[in-house]
Order: sequence, then C-alpha cells, then structure tokens
Amino acid sequence: MRTNRKTIAAGVGAAGVLGLGLYLAVPASAADPSPSPKKTTAHPGDGPRGKWHDRKGHPGKRQHPHRHARPFRGVHGEATVRRKDGFHLATWQRGKITAVSATTVTVRSDDGVSWTWTANANTRVRKNAEKSTLKALASGDQVLVVGERSGDTRNARLVHVPKPR
Repeated sequence: MRTNRKTIAAGVGAAGVLGLGLYLAVPASAADPSPSPKKTTAHPGDGPRGKWHDRKGHPGKRQHPHRHARPFRGVHGEATVRRKDGFHLATWQRGKITAVSATTVTVRSDDGVSWTWTANANTRVRKNAEKSTLKALASGDQVLVVGERSGDTRNARLVHVPKPR
C-alpha cells in the first residue's frame, strides 16, 4: 500500500480537528466547576522556575506540549463534539482582523472567508503571549480564534495574536 501526500494531509487535518475538539471539550466536561487545588507535585522536566524550564532552570530546554500542532496550517474549520450536555459545534479560524468593536471581531482568512465572532466576559484574549483585552486588538492583526457556533452566531472562547517573528 502506497502512502501519498493527500493521504498524509488528510491524516494531519483529521488529527488537527480532533485536537481542536478535545481542546474545546475537555474544559467543558469538568465535573466540578470550583477551582482545582494548587499543584504540589512536580512533573519530570519542571524546573525550579516552573514549567518550560529544565531542572537546572534553563528556559527553553523543555518544549511546549503543543509543538507538534504548529505545522498544521489550516485556515478555518468546524467539528461536532459531544459533551455531557449534548453536542456542540466547535469552530476555529486563522486570519487577519478586518474589524473590531466592543463585543465583536471580524476575521478574514487567506481563502477569503470572513466570519464575525461575538466576544463576552468569558472570552480569553492573548496578545504576544500575555493576557490582553479586545480593545487592544487592531485591524490587520494576525489571529487565531477558537470557539463555538450556535446557529449563525460564532462565540469566541479564545482570541490569540501570536508574537511577531
């Protein structure tokens, strides 16, 4: 049996959609909404300065656990995921911001698809690896938006602006 590029691309795409579904489904399926107790045991590779440092405290020796997801360069997608309260439509989009307001962000992907995302108090905004706000976003920013779709409304759970390279 021969493996061609289309087969590999389909496998990578399916793994990306599955990973996105798990990313959205696991926090929502937590049985106890109360905060979890503070971590008291260290995992192998957690250094004295916290995670992403090695045992001697050197940053960058231990790699981020999602480092394998970076080669996936999809621009937008949706996946149906099952949770305790039923089925949900997880959705994501990568592109540039074309408009931003107090409660919405409009993103246009490289293939021309433009979606408007609704933000609320639970929407997390990360800009340059730090917590941020919707007000700090600007037209032209390259973003990754992850959330859920209900009908025609896309609700953003995360808006991520990566560090410039």
